[in-house]
Amino acid sequence: MTTAPTKARAGKRVLIICQLDAFANGIKPAEIERFLRQRGHDAHLVDTYHLSRWAHAPKLFHGRLPALSPRKFALYATEAASAVLTRRWDFGRRHLSYYLLVADHRLRRGILKRSLPLDDFDLVICETPYDAGVLADAGAARTLYDAPTPWADEVYFDGRVSERQHRKLRQLETAICENVDHLAFHWDSYARYAVERYGISGHNLTSLKFGCTPSKQRAEFAVPPRVVYFGNVSVGYNAPALLARLSALYPHIDVYGGPPPDPRLGLNYLGYTPSLDVLSNYQLGLVTCSRDQLRRNGFSAKHVSYLSYGLPVLVPSWRRHLDLLRGSVPYTEETFRSVVDSMGDESRWRSASDEAYAQAERLRWEETLRPLEQLLSRDPHLSKDWQWT
Repeated sequence: MTTAPTKARAGKRVLIICQLDAFANGIKPAEIERFLRQRGHDAHLVDTYHLSRWAHAPKLFHGRLPALSPRKFALYATEAASAVLTRRWDFGRRHLSYYLLVADHRLRRGILKRSLPLDDFDLVICETPYDAGVLADAGAARTLYDAPTPWADEVYFDGRVSERQHRKLRQLETAICENVDHLAFHWDSYARYAVERYGISGHNLTSLKFGCTPSKQRAEFAVPPRVVYFGNVSVGYNAPALLARLSALYPHIDVYGGPPPDPRLGLNYLGYTPSLDVLSNYQLGLVTCSRDQLRRNGFSAKHVSYLSYGLPVLVPSWRRHLDLLRGSVPYTEETFRSVVDSMGDESRWRSASDEAYAQAERLRWEETLRPLEQLLSRDPHLSKDWQWT
């Protein structure tokens, strides 16, 4: 490996472990890497999304064939069993998910522990609960677990574990949260939730909110208002049935994302779009979510994406802490049509749009990721060279 530029060598060495999917999980790790590199730190991102796959498979089979190592093959088998037994089979989903999740978690920890030079870094960041177990093996490096959500409760409210299994999964997650040097969540309300519901001490908590890059191409007013939904419509916590009912109430709702939704939902599905710029063609962004306590206190990454284009955001009225996201427009299923119609008033829409864009300005990545720079400035470790293979 060639010697890093002088500017980077003066900074700290940071490893970012993540799973880069086509949704929000692929955004924040890349922004963290960019943020740190621009400030002279030697940041390296490791994508474990295809950790079990054969990296050198022919293009025709790339990402499909299992790796040759025993541990990675076992992980591949676990992932395959999960796909077969828990996605469409209700009994398997409710009674087998826990065992497959725990097996996946342990296998990933073992693989990453053996393949990553964790002690060669000043800071190891993990952006996914599936890989977070490896943080316990970073003996010399400081650790940061940047959790998307409180994982055990997400799985529980999604109907994938029993009460007893939920308690055990919470214990596993709580141990990770308590033992890392630094703990953050993608939204501060999730941190409060974890303290109140899990009973974690919060002694290592830091704020590292999900951010955005405000677009220069803002949305424009139009009548009738066009509504956009951006994201995954196959997971229960995004309430696809609610989205379907809202689409029946208002015909101008376009849906982007993946995988393709159940045709029986009757959505105006336009496929997956790799660019957020399509949002500038709409007047309102739409968030749907389940009513469980986690999502009531939760956050949707799409919410911030909408704000970055100046879109007022339609949000279920049962979601709390909307005062922290200006430009939000609460609705219920009963009021949805009248709320959307009211946004056909240009002065009202422009006021809400300006408020949304101003909120996006306050959530620029340079602001939300600032605690990382403060954290690293307190880290006394020395830098070392490494190379990911």
